[in-house]
Amino acid sequence: MTPPLRLALVVHNHQPIGNFDAVVDEAYHDSYLPLLEALVRHPGLRLTMHLSGSLYDWLEERHPEYLDGLAALARRGRVQILGGAYYEPILPMIPQRDRLAQIRLYGEKLAKRFGAPPRGMWLAERVWEQQLASDLAEAGIDHTVVDEFHFQNAGLKPEQLHGYYLTEDAGRVVALFPGNERLRYLLPFAPPEDAFAYMRSVAEAQPGATLVFADDGEKFGSWPGMREHCHADRWLDRFFTLLESQSWIETTTLAETCRHVEPLGKIYLPDSSYREMNEWASLDGTTAPGQWRNFLVKYPESGEMHARMLMVSDRIERAAAAGYPDDVLAVARRELHRGQCNCAYWHGTFGGVYYSHLRQATYRHLIRADEILDRTADRPDEWCEVSVRDHNLDGRPEVCLSGDKLMAFFSPAAGGSLYELDQRSAARNALAVIARRDERFHHEAGLATIDEAARRVLHDCRPDDGGRRSFVEHFYSDPPTLDDAAAGRTHDLGDFAGGRFQFQVRQTPQAAQLRMTREGRVGTASVKLTKTFTLAAGSQELICEYLLENLPPDWSCHFAVEFNFAGFGGGERRYLQLPGGRRLGDFAAPLAFPNVQNCELLDGDLGLRIGFDASRAAALWTYPVEAVHRCQLGLEASRQATCFTPHWLVRGDVQGKWNVTIRLPVEAIAVTAPLHDTDGRPLHGDLGDAAPQLQYPAARTVTETEVIRGKQEVRQTKTRRLKRAG
Repeated sequence: MTPPLRLALVVHNHQPIGNFDAVVDEAYHDSYLPLLEALVRHPGLRLTMHLSGSLYDWLEERHPEYLDGLAALARRGRVQILGGAYYEPILPMIPQRDRLAQIRLYGEKLAKRFGAPPRGMWLAERVWEQQLASDLAEAGIDHTVVDEFHFQNAGLKPEQLHGYYLTEDAGRVVALFPGNERLRYLLPFAPPEDAFAYMRSVAEAQPGATLVFADDGEKFGSWPGMREHCHADRWLDRFFTLLESQSWIETTTLAETCRHVEPLGKIYLPDSSYREMNEWASLDGTTAPGQWRNFLVKYPESGEMHARMLMVSDRIERAAAAGYPDDVLAVARRELHRGQCNCAYWHGTFGGVYYSHLRQATYRHLIRADEILDRTADRPDEWCEVSVRDHNLDGRPEVCLSGDKLMAFFSPAAGGSLYELDQRSAARNALAVIARRDERFHHEAGLATIDEAARRVLHDCRPDDGGRRSFVEHFYSDPPTLDDAAAGRTHDLGDFAGGRFQFQVRQTPQAAQLRMTREGRVGTASVKLTKTFTLAAGSQELICEYLLENLPPDWSCHFAVEFNFAGFGGGERRYLQLPGGRRLGDFAAPLAFPNVQNCELLDGDLGLRIGFDASRAAALWTYPVEAVHRCQLGLEASRQATCFTPHWLVRGDVQGKWNVTIRLPVEAIAVTAPLHDTDGRPLHGDLGDAAPQLQYPAARTVTETEVIRGKQEVRQTKTRRLKRAG
């Protein structure tokens, strides 16, 4: 008798840390619940499923009946539950200690619900490096799934990939299943019959072969047009019905295959991911050699966030060696692990690093981990310190001024700029922004859609010369128009922005100080610029004293200091005001003012109030910064920052000097309604505690939230039926 084709359907369900509650809820009703209901209706099928830990936690809080139904199917042997690293990090990007901890933590969680620890795991974005084999084995994992592209990069042909292989590192062995790329493109986009025709051809050529489909569960309902296609038009039921009716094919799980089928051989795979990820990560847009880590080069903002994560991980290890209490370390590690969620660190078809709410969520958890350790450290209530080291791993020293209220990271070699400013009680990085850059995909033909905002940005705005940092100095013969400034059409006479500054640091119990100096050119003039930053213990105010020297007699120039603040989109909860409370306008459109000495930027959703207090009145412009990124439908623009730029007409005194002092208080404000993005969607997760208390108008998404709750009530009949069926 001819052995049947074995088909392992592996479905991966995930929601990022910091995603919008409404988006997660929609994915549940459009993808996760309908797929589980379809399994209940088709008792002859088996499936392998992975839920990321962040999604599992959401389901446990919002829809425990879903997990109960899944557990019932798992007890019957119909569903294999895959483990994984708890918060879905790219494993090679985090330290080994964190890899092992995340895999074990999630395994323990799944064992409590499903009765046994998982032996297989989902590998986030199928990013493979060979040393992972020993890590997985040490964590109790004996099989995982990658992509057939990995095996092809090792020299194997498609017909050699209908099964699984063994690999090892340091003598520790794991099984590797190749996910079939053809099936990944057929399901669920083509008619079910097309997939069966392909599988029949494999079955006839290689009787008893194993095929593995491994991809996102969200494609069965949440991706554009898929809810109607998969459920309203019954694609999923038709596919499952065909599977049940064919005697020449049987569904299986990865674990069952490992138990009953011998491996095809032994293999060592090159560092790789699936084909599309390799292309997205490549610095020249090709698929080879393809290395996920190059996202940290391609997007320096991602590299800075990654380096910050490693700092926190190292600090927790030092705290453990110093004997910090286990309960404190456990909470700090959980915050670190949440900050390792992969989605904010890269960009492909999904927004990733371009989504400000994901970047901000990553920083929030990393800042919280730091704060937990600081509260436990033997320090006075008010403190400050200076740290000089290669904080962002670029081979050059950076300086961190930190205290009990703020933490500020400066790069003397990159214009002496400020690239991270953490408000500790709000757990916010006020500078978590990303630059506009020229991307290869901006010029691709055949894009399905380009939204109007993206079209406008690509047409009107130049890519940024460098990162969107703060305390960046520019010199102009005449100040640019507001429109030219917003579009990046400016001509800087100076060479200070991005230039290398010499620096000195000083620390006392009362204050931490950084002084940076550069002698550069402004047109034909040679000018010395010194900026001195001070952070006092107990203060939530960063002070910068500017001094310009060697200014020629009868010489004048416009001196501008650029800031780029995260958040601060338009709307009632985000606006510019004078200290007395009079609003000057929100940040949805460019603003210009001729004479401002002090003002405040407020973002009720971000939970921050940033003040500006200068010793000299300045002209001021602010404008929104939008970047164009790729999404499933094409290109779209998203708000990244508000650029806030005071500028002065500079003339030297009799000694050729000019100075100004800027005070920048950064305060936490209470958020009395759920956090929202610039489109008004609520953020998912615990992201709203801060003080002191300020009242804001109700957000416009309250109605949307009520609608979602109404939908949940309507669907209770379905979920009760699912629970009974389980």
